[in-house]
Amino acid sequence: MSPLITLEYVYVLMGALLGTVAIFSLRDKTNPKRYRNAGFWGVYAITFLAGSHLPNVVNGILVLGMVAFASRGSLGAGTPQTTSQEYRETSAQRLGNALFVLAIVVPVVTLIGTLTLKHVTIGGHPMVDPKQVTLISLALATIVALATIMFVTRPPVTAPLHEARRLLDSVGWAAVLPQLLAALGALFAVAGIGQIVERLAGQWIAVDNGFMVVMAYTFGMAILTILMGNAFAAFPVLTAGIGLPLIVHHLHGDPAIMAAIGMLSGFCGTLMTPMAANFNIVPTALLEIDEYAVIRVQIPTALLLLGANTLLMYFLVFRY
Repeated sequence: MSPLITLEYVYVLMGALLGTVAIFSLRDKTNPKRYRNAGFWGVYAITFLAGSHLPNVVNGILVLGMVAFASRGSLGAGTPQTTSQEYRETSAQRLGNALFVLAIVVPVVTLIGTLTLKHVTIGGHPMVDPKQVTLISLALATIVALATIMFVTRPPVTAPLHEARRLLDSVGWAAVLPQLLAALGALFAVAGIGQIVERLAGQWIAVDNGFMVVMAYTFGMAILTILMGNAFAAFPVLTAGIGLPLIVHHLHGDPAIMAAIGMLSGFCGTLMTPMAANFNIVPTALLEIDEYAVIRVQIPTALLLLGANTLLMYFLVFRY
């Protein structure tokens, strides 16, 4: 039985949002780069709206089109017709600490949906795709949060769309980077980079030494994440090259512990790289501070956590 709600619906919602942002950008005559903005977000919208139905080569051309728009310089920022500073301050004073309740709507609804929706059926059909229940729950939670916020704060109807445009223009092309890097990780896995890593590991480290193998895996996860900007992209490569063949199969380590701590090690790399734009570059762009300020503060913590993850994996992964 096919599910009633699939990830395709999420793609359509994202495409509709990005298409609206492109139209608003095109109509904003105060933005000197409005055509560039409209082109970039418009092409990005097409990848969501029609990407699943287009040949891979066409999707590749669309990505190159986005690169062409971005390579001409930074995207511009216009004057979105959003709420005023006075309105936001008045609303914040009226709601007080209730604002924090609104902020947790997304994680709470996402968690509830992830735990429950996979078991819901309607007319014999699963309500959501069980393989994508978390992402679909996140999309539903976003809709619920938006409806809740609109009901409580009563902003103009178009305010969320203009705010989305303002944030996307502030972040610029970096908003696309996580998606591109995740795709790059999948390409590396298909290309057999994991097997190359396995051969190199066999040549350069003592494969019978548990600590050396674990250290190669955890530090490799962090280093590859620094280069690629995404631990999810690094995970299939390092797990196929070191995690499964050496830690699990050769040394009989526990795969669950290996995978969990391995991902945490990758996240240590996330804290130290500008490639992780959604974590390290976006905040600085929104706060208008030095773009490397967040990374400099995070590096000591990241290195301590990486060392702790390495020791945890060594003492736990071979004990179960």
